[in-house]
Amino acid sequence: MDAANAMQSHVQDCVGKLPVIVLGSGASAAHGIPGMGPLGKHLAASTLPVHCQETLHLAGWQDFLGKVQLMDLESALTGVNVTPEVLEHIVHTTWMFLNAADFQIFEQVLADRHLLPLSRLFQHLLRSTATELQIVTPNYDRLAEYAAEAAGYCAYTGFTFGMFGARAVDVPRIHIGRRPARTVNVWKVHGSLGWFSGPDGAIVSLPPVGAVPNGFTPVIVTPGTEKYRRTHEEPFRTAMHSADNAVARANAFLCIGYGFNDDHLQPLMMERCCRPGVPLVVITRELTPTAHRFLRCGRCSRYVVLEECPEGTRVFTHEAPDGLVLVGESYWRLDRFLSLVTG
Repeated sequence: MDAANAMQSHVQDCVGKLPVIVLGSGASAAHGIPGMGPLGKHLAASTLPVHCQETLHLAGWQDFLGKVQLMDLESALTGVNVTPEVLEHIVHTTWMFLNAADFQIFEQVLADRHLLPLSRLFQHLLRSTATELQIVTPNYDRLAEYAAEAAGYCAYTGFTFGMFGARAVDVPRIHIGRRPARTVNVWKVHGSLGWFSGPDGAIVSLPPVGAVPNGFTPVIVTPGTEKYRRTHEEPFRTAMHSADNAVARANAFLCIGYGFNDDHLQPLMMERCCRPGVPLVVITRELTPTAHRFLRCGRCSRYVVLEECPEGTRVFTHEAPDGLVLVGESYWRLDRFLSLVTG
């Protein structure tokens, strides 16, 4: 069997096992959602509100501005002591910047329900007897939710369904007749652009909006030290617990644009990938150094990585860890990757 056929066989085996899908920032960047680089520049160019112009607030902010010129956003915010007021500015500015791009995708999907390749992937995976998919993501955007609903499925994120979603104590299920509706569970471990804390402290999930509602605060975990504290709070703790359960039970993993750089996600996933019967497939524009180290350590027994290269697609496998090139193919893109599994 040649390299291309072996790669396709592995991919089809992974997809056939109904993989847990891990969506990273690369999956969103493909649709115009800014990544950490543009976000860092946007934050650095923002102006602190009037009530944050005192020395107490400016010290930590100036420290951040100095660091973000030299390093990535996560590193720049780690170890910087900003006041709660400055942190509120960071959260609000982050939400406004990313929500604008997210809302644009919402309008595009509204006009064309076939826009997102992710919708086609969901339809392929749920055409069997399966009734649920598990998505794990550190992304704030609602790409997975849009893709699921555009494909005709329910999107569940830990909140009740409806215009004013409340945190669900018992998992709500929609039935069509006597059958449960097919559902895409999206475990958003760092929060969502649709989650807000209200004046009474209750957290709600709202439909896409163009601005933060009056009296509400976005519920997202921004990069940096604050991330490690807030993820022990709700609703992040429950989302992480659900993500951990999905990963611990996974029969396979399909990672889309995920860089293996999140301390909250990969330890358990890497442990699971060490099992011989749990294949891993990664599609990405560029494989991160962290991912390279994990794959080369020899613990991951069965994997295929599809990465962009000037000639087309570079393929890394457990049998060819140094990589092979498929000339003229763009399988690292989700729309082209689907041709490997849908025929």
